[in-house]
Amino acid sequence: MPSFKNHNLENPCVITIDGPAGAGKSTIAKRLAEELAYTYLDTGAMYRALTLKAIDLKVDLENEEALVNMTKESEIKFNTQDGCLKVLLDGRDVTEDIRTLEVTNNTFYIARVGRLRELVVHWQRELGSMQNVVVEGRDIGTVVFPDALHKFYLDADLGQRSLRRIKELELKGLNVDAQKLKEELQLRDQKDMSRKVGPLLKAKNAIVIDSTEMTIDEVVLTIKEKITSNG
Repeated sequence: MPSFKNHNLENPCVITIDGPAGAGKSTIAKRLAEELAYTYLDTGAMYRALTLKAIDLKVDLENEEALVNMTKESEIKFNTQDGCLKVLLDGRDVTEDIRTLEVTNNTFYIARVGRLRELVVHWQRELGSMQNVVVEGRDIGTVVFPDALHKFYLDADLGQRSLRRIKELELKGLNVDAQKLKEELQLRDQKDMSRKVGPLLKAKNAIVIDSTEMTIDEVVLTIKEKITSNG
């Protein structure tokens, strides 16, 4: 079972940030958590780590029973090292490995399995009940933490999201086919929004922020101002 380093609090605060791929959720959530001295929880990294494990073990991605059993035998930890979040899967640092295109394009198969998601959601709620967290994902404000006081939905147009993802991959020294990546991002949007379990949805009481023309600092400041005004 995954385990986390926690700090007990009587009334922990949960801030949720949902949105499509490439909207800047991870970047914004990390910065916000740093400035608020909260714990940053990258829920997508959990599904990516499980996807990586399934690929490495050659588990059939269409075999839900096998995927659920694999998840039950997995351990995921988040550690901060030199100011950077590290993702550990069964004791191995997979921080970089879970960001490959192969993992990205296959995470959908993991995320759509209902019983697997139930396990992951349980772990996420357990963490959120023990410390102040900034949590980002696709169904955080609707499914994982529906009672969270501060909910945000971060969006950006497809073109801008594609450019951001291209820059991210190029910084890692990867050659990217811009048109293909844009098409894959659009397909991922469709899959995320249409899956039966935990689809990408905007919570009714979430504050929508379109980051297309905004800088990271502007988005973080906007969120902090909204949190302050909401009490």
